Amino acid sequence: MEYVRLGWTDLKVSRVGLGVWQFSESWGLTDYRKAKSVVEKAIEVGINFFDTAMAYGLGMSEDYLGRALQELGVKRDEVIISTKIPGEYLNKHDIFKSIRKSLKHLRVKYVDLLLAHWPPCWHNYPTCEYARAMEELVKLGVARYLGLSDFPAELVESFRACLSREDVAVIQIRYNLLERWAEAELIPYAESSDIAVMAWSPLAKGALTGKYTPESLPEFTDVRSADPIFHPRNFRRVWKVVEAVVEVARKYGRTPAQVALNWIMRASPAVVPIPGAKTPEQVEENAGACGWELSWSDWMYLEELSRSVTIEYSAAYLDREVSG
Repeated sequence: MEYVRLGWTDLKVSRVGLGVWQFSESWGLTDYRKAKSVVEKAIEVGINFFDTAMAYGLGMSEDYLGRALQELGVKRDEVIISTKIPGEYLNKHDIFKSIRKSLKHLRVKYVDLLLAHWPPCWHNYPTCEYARAMEELVKLGVARYLGLSDFPAELVESFRACLSREDVAVIQIRYNLLERWAEAELIPYAESSDIAVMAWSPLAKGALTGKYTPESLPEFTDVRSADPIFHPRNFRRVWKVVEAVVEVARKYGRTPAQVALNWIMRASPAVVPIPGAKTPEQVEENAGACGWELSWSDWMYLEELSRSVTIEYSAAYLDREVSG
């Protein structure tokens, strides 16, 4: 496993982390024993960076992660743990109560990274109120660094302007070979400030693994089925990129997932992908994205093909006929 410094912080993290949203009803991994085996394999292959959130299973993800690390005998200073406060909790009263519950779930005295999960768009909490409340948690020693998840650059800047002692250490964004909007503003912004980028959905929810085809899409009951990428019209468009990833993977003796992860890591040194996993085998596969590098010509081949694809996020809406 390779390790890198996380932005301007003193945290040394594995080049590929592990997102544990899968430990929730949304993704169906609710068997603790299976979740523990995923965490165990991550530790075994050298992954030390774990991302969870209060919203994932309303604490199930945090609890399973904390319990597994404790039962596996992992020392606190051997892992980097990130958790997130959802937008509706971003007022001082809820922030303080929520982090206390998170620490209990995770079985730790502090988290390395505390992120606001998304802006409080429905509740209109003042930015400076939650920024300063989160900053106070750093002063109190229950969080080491602060971050923002799914915030536009303008709000990242507003949040930073409210801080008096701390600064934003990481931003977490949706970023993968098929969805590259973050390259327009967020990634350049992060690079200019030495802020780390945690890429969630780096495999486009599995679209880039080669598991799915235009004729074999996720079942209706699968959380992926509602994602615009898997809309039949969109998937037919992105299929040529998936086929190219599979082709390049064969050339390197790698899997499509490893190629897709390697591609975004090479796109920017600031990016640390945090793919999820539901099995130990998937963890090991994701870790195999490290230790090698796509050639410039192969990277550009995928880059150019990716840019030729347009995803209609309104596809389901556009297709629906409403009778009146």
